[in-house]
Amino acid sequence: MRPFDLLLLALLLPLLAYTTLVAQDHGLGLIPLFFAAIGERTWQGQFNFDFLGFLILSACWSAWRFGYGLKGWSLATLAFFGGIPYLTVTLLVLRRTHGTNWAAILLPPSASEG
Repeated sequence: MRPFDLLLLALLLPLLAYTTLVAQDHGLGLIPLFFAAIGERTWQGQFNFDFLGFLILSACWSAWRFGYGLKGWSLATLAFFGGIPYLTVTLLVLRRTHGTNWAAILLPPSASEG
């Protein structure tokens, strides 16, 4: 499964570097700009709206995968606001814990035991 791990790192590391540069140049005011672009009905807005769907799905998966308790909802919040950095780190940790057992990685523990 090494190629998948390398893909996760290839997504994570450049994005963290890029995010650092953007934050240095433009500050941390992403949310108003993100929704303003959606409101302008431009291609940037279309991309943001599409990406918002991925964030929502990632948050839903996290809440479900980690249970709907405090842990699950906390990780869902991190998933929604953390995007690819959250998802890549989570998948890397789960891969280290469960190896190539994709049921254990993707499903809640109670579902992957049977």
